[in-house]
Amino acid sequence: MKLKITPPQLQNIGKAGLFACLVVLIVFLYPSEDKFKYQFEIGKPWSYELITASFDFPIYKSDQQIAKEKAEILKDYTPFYKLDTSVIRIQLGKLYANLKEKGESNPNIPNYIKNKFKKIYSSGIISVDQYNILQTENRQNISCILPNKVTHTVAVEKIYTPRSAYEEIMNDAPNSLKSYDINLYLSENLKFDSLKSEISKNELLKSLSLTSGMIQSGERIIDRGEIVSPSIFLVLNSFKIESEKRKATLQKSSLVVAGEVIMVLGLIILFFLYIYLFRPRIYESFSNLLFILIVILLMVGLASFTIRYTALNYYMVPFAMLPIIIRVFFDSRTALFAHIITMLIIAFMVDNAFKFVLLQIAIGMVAVSSLKDMSQRSQLAQSALYIFLSYLFMYLAFELISEGDINRIDWQFSLYFAISSLLLLLSYVFIYLFEKIFNLVSSVTLVELTNINSDLMMEFSERAPGTFQHSLQVSNLATEAAKKINANSLLVRTGALYHDIGKMRHPEYFIENQNGGTNPLTEFDFEEASKIVINHVTDGIEIAKKSHLPEQIINFISSHHGCSKTKYFYNSYINANPDKKPDEAVFTYPGPIPNNKETAILMMADAVEARSRSLSEYTDKSIDEMVESMINSQIAEGEFKDAPISFRDVELVKSVFKEKIKNIYHNRIKYPELNNKVVAK
Repeated sequence: MKLKITPPQLQNIGKAGLFACLVVLIVFLYPSEDKFKYQFEIGKPWSYELITASFDFPIYKSDQQIAKEKAEILKDYTPFYKLDTSVIRIQLGKLYANLKEKGESNPNIPNYIKNKFKKIYSSGIISVDQYNILQTENRQNISCILPNKVTHTVAVEKIYTPRSAYEEIMNDAPNSLKSYDINLYLSENLKFDSLKSEISKNELLKSLSLTSGMIQSGERIIDRGEIVSPSIFLVLNSFKIESEKRKATLQKSSLVVAGEVIMVLGLIILFFLYIYLFRPRIYESFSNLLFILIVILLMVGLASFTIRYTALNYYMVPFAMLPIIIRVFFDSRTALFAHIITMLIIAFMVDNAFKFVLLQIAIGMVAVSSLKDMSQRSQLAQSALYIFLSYLFMYLAFELISEGDINRIDWQFSLYFAISSLLLLLSYVFIYLFEKIFNLVSSVTLVELTNINSDLMMEFSERAPGTFQHSLQVSNLATEAAKKINANSLLVRTGALYHDIGKMRHPEYFIENQNGGTNPLTEFDFEEASKIVINHVTDGIEIAKKSHLPEQIINFISSHHGCSKTKYFYNSYINANPDKKPDEAVFTYPGPIPNNKETAILMMADAVEARSRSLSEYTDKSIDEMVESMINSQIAEGEFKDAPISFRDVELVKSVFKEKIKNIYHNRIKYPELNNKVVAK
């Protein structure tokens, strides 16, 4: 027996798989365990639980202490230099040859030069750079290595540079020697031996200990509320070093991975159930689910990247972007629920998870509250400001409670919060991209579309002025009704403005655009006239697509008559041909019927507004009966069977329509006319 899977079941499996993929990706993004999960500073209280050593580890000295001890040990260090004894012989030979060539007659000069060169070259000539290094390091002596490998110590003050060697020779030199350029014969014969020096230095530093004690396994380190003293800081830092060494050699354990999977899976299941049970309209759309899950994954990915690969603080990440983006396209509850679930997932990546969750839930609430209806770009900047202030106040409150001293507050966090809030301005770019990628429509776009001064609306008002005025009235009626039953009033308003744009193509066939005279439709038979009227729906869809209107608005155009009939022509055909069965399809709109509250409201508003213009008298009774008759007939015909609208909603919509139409067609005071006879004074 083969297992049969229906298309709805297959869709549910695909959606469950989408959530499962999210779980896998989030677990993959979780930082590895080689990161020490505690942060601490000298003079600040320990804000975590009691810490005890889970293994033996040494207490490492501080960098300053090690540097001090190293300097003390290296006081007796002498760098090694090789003395080249062949240089004096070569340079004397060159100088004697020069003296002979010039016919030097003074017999004392050769002996003088020989004695001076012997004294200078036996002490050694060193480069200026090396001499400056010795002076900087305050070296008193160097170890001089002779060619026979014998080493002896030479005082730095007795070593010559080329300049000091020249001065030594020329101080009491015979006058005739001053005509020679002695600098040409003074070459460095002391060369730094880096290998021998490094070996010597390392031998001395072997006695330096990097630790100053041991902590035994199970030994108490620090408890919550205790101040981190310099000595405890060294212990904590040593614990951190050893922990990271141990964890770097081991992969994340299977138990840790299992725990992460269970935790993330549980939170994602909660979100899945929320969408499935309370937001069926979102659940039914695969693209909507994909969009929300991508936004969640984006926030988790940014947090993971900041924690794992950069030196940036994770509070710089604009986490409030998640509820802002979701709120713009959906509702506040979904945005806040998604934000809380995401922040709980990220909390296991950060240190001090309690503070992180507290701050993020608070700014999520502020983000959702400040964007109840995002209709202007400036609202995003205002929301970013409110979020920054909320961040700052909540952080200060938390620190004052935990620290008890305003001087211990780390004000650098205010910079992190400011950067995060500024990055929220990028939400507008993401909103635009997500609109295009996932075929969504934001409230900002809807507000732009309601601009009656746009090119399309201006053309509409010029070519079909009567229909344009009808659309404005329908828009007003539908908007008020949507507010009454908590539907998307901005979406209804926009859809109502465009629902009849198809009449622009042949406005003369519609009575609201005619200025009296003969109706052109009377020249056609009933079937042809019906087709002409019905075509305004398909024409409207064509115009809307050409004008790049969102699919949500096109849905209003295609469904505002549902699958109803052109009753005027249908009834007229039957009356004229009582013995002939009409072709139902010729007189029926192609549909579809309304599939949400907003399109259902528009269908009701469109029919009621059009019918209200044909009333012979406008009384409370006639208006009430008209509204009841029009909407009840639509219900009877099954036009709202696919729309999630209740009988209570319908009754509320009726009451709004009755009130609004009565206000439009209210009785006015008749102004008295002047008598024919006017008495002049």
